[in-house]
Amino acid sequence: MSAAELGIRARRAAFNRAIADGDAAAIGPILARDCVMLTGTDSAVIAGRMAQVKVWRREFAHAGRMVYVRTTRRVEVSAVEPVAMEYGEWQGLADPPVAGAGGTYAAKWREVGGDWVIEAEIFVTLA
Repeated sequence: MSAAELGIRARRAAFNRAIADGDAAAIGPILARDCVMLTGTDSAVIAGRMAQVKVWRREFAHAGRMVYVRTTRRVEVSAVEPVAMEYGEWQGLADPPVAGAGGTYAAKWREVGGDWVIEAEIFVTLA
């Protein structure tokens, strides 16, 4: 496994930890300033780091909130640019379980100043 892939997998683990802990401040540094997220069910577009952190803060404020886990299945690192593509599965965990809370995702990462940040994520709800 390359250093780039290890770095991306470590950043994904940190993102998952931040979601589990309800720590929106820890999510911000993992996102590029102009990142874009396309949500899985309603295809809402959330553009920009601050907009995404705001959405996470609102999500974390709900009692009994869903905890999202992204599981990396594959990372492709570019040989010509400081970018990579991550492919995986996501699941929303809640008690009681919720239908329509799982699927696949892809994330584009860029190395900036020695750190990998997410530039774009797209989620598809499959289960």
